[in-house]
Amino acid sequence: MIHRILTVGGFTLLSRVSGFVRDVVLAAILGAGPVADAFFVALRLPNHFRAIFAEGAFNAAFVPAYARIREQGGANPAGLFADRIFTLMIATQVVLLAAALIFTPEVIALLAPGFSADPVRFTLATDLTRMTFPYLLLITLVTLYGGILNALQRFAAAAAAPILLNLSLITALALAAFFPTAGHAAAWGVLIAGVLEALLVGGDALRNGVLPRFRPPRFDVDVKRFFKALGPATVGSAGVQLALFADTIIASFLAAGALSALYYADRLNQLPIGVIGIAAGTVILPEMARRIAVGDDAGAARAQNQAFEFTLLLSIPCVVAFLLVPDLIMRALFARGAFTAADAAAAGQTLAAYAVGLVPFVLIRSATATFLARGDTATPVKAALAAAAVNILFKVLLMGPLAQVGLALATSIGAWINLGLVLWLAVRAGFLTLDPVLGRSLGKLAGAGLALAVVLWLARAPVAQALGTWPALRDETALAVLAVLGCVVYGGVVFALFGRRWLGAWRQRRT
Repeated sequence: MIHRILTVGGFTLLSRVSGFVRDVVLAAILGAGPVADAFFVALRLPNHFRAIFAEGAFNAAFVPAYARIREQGGANPAGLFADRIFTLMIATQVVLLAAALIFTPEVIALLAPGFSADPVRFTLATDLTRMTFPYLLLITLVTLYGGILNALQRFAAAAAAPILLNLSLITALALAAFFPTAGHAAAWGVLIAGVLEALLVGGDALRNGVLPRFRPPRFDVDVKRFFKALGPATVGSAGVQLALFADTIIASFLAAGALSALYYADRLNQLPIGVIGIAAGTVILPEMARRIAVGDDAGAARAQNQAFEFTLLLSIPCVVAFLLVPDLIMRALFARGAFTAADAAAAGQTLAAYAVGLVPFVLIRSATATFLARGDTATPVKAALAAAAVNILFKVLLMGPLAQVGLALATSIGAWINLGLVLWLAVRAGFLTLDPVLGRSLGKLAGAGLALAVVLWLARAPVAQALGTWPALRDETALAVLAVLGCVVYGGVVFALFGRRWLGAWRQRRT
């Protein structure tokens, strides 16, 4: 299982690295002004709907169902089930796309009401959204193809697909001079990326003989069971996305650049979430579903505990760095071209607020897997909706004194509530036991994180002072020095606390 997590995480890391290059190009060309704000709204809208209908609700309901049908009945019933879901999904997405294209101005007025007072941003956001929204239909296909492949323990193509979005955007921005604005170039890059991603993952499904095709839908037992699980999952995903919609709505009333600060901070925050948290959740869900389908509940529990431990091992250094040196990270990565030092400071404060909730962000996918693998999508919804309500309440309370930093901090508060409720509900249902071995490991990892924090706190000022006279690459070098120092300290403390036997056990778990 660890090997598969590393496979997904490796491709996700390549995606995030190429995404970093993409964001550097975006920052240099778009900056953090009105055109950038309009593009980020146009990018957020299909992504919000994708998270609700595709990667969020659909994966939660489809992957365990497909894995169970294939494990218990074989390839033919599973293929028939996938064909019927494919047909229904395409029909639904076509209707949604048509409605979105017709009513785009109304959607922008609803979700970014602050733009209504700024005709330039409103018109531009409307035009760009009409270019980016078809991406939703294409990425929904990618989600279906990827879900089928994941159930077959094939993760590479779906994990690699987002790299194409980054490469497409970089290429489009390089050709921005041929478009009315750089925002138009980026929007076309998003649409082209959707086509490329569908071809990549669909091609892998075709090679493995599992590419779904149109088939007259029939609401048999399996399809009805899927929709019974999809309903609560959609409500839960919608609740989570409602809190993110609130970011867009509230930030549209803030000063120009607030949406951009949220975007760049969230992009860095999503690095460990995607590379570690989502990678672990992607692998653990079909793994637990397969084990539970054959009655191996103990094996499913062990796999989940391993996912928790592995996720925290890799994510704790990111939490420490984002909390202690966020401004340095933003300056080193983005402060060039149209992206100023003031923009970096605003984004750095926002990143620190997101980092407060990074631990629950990376753990939540593995935590909810114990319910989803059993076909229970309703229970995680209760936690998600409660957390979303608290999240939105804190956004309203904090937007005035803290601007976009308050929005990020509210998101972190909601994440902690979500994780806490999921774990409590899992323990109450008997799906999660408090493993003493896991408890001891968590304590040691917390100690390693504390040691790393102390070292970074003591070293950041001397490193900055030593490089203060450098005419160029000062921030980049300081960040590199602290990163190397942090890796040595954290790795050394982990080795000292856990010992060689623990590391050897991880090597044995790679399969």
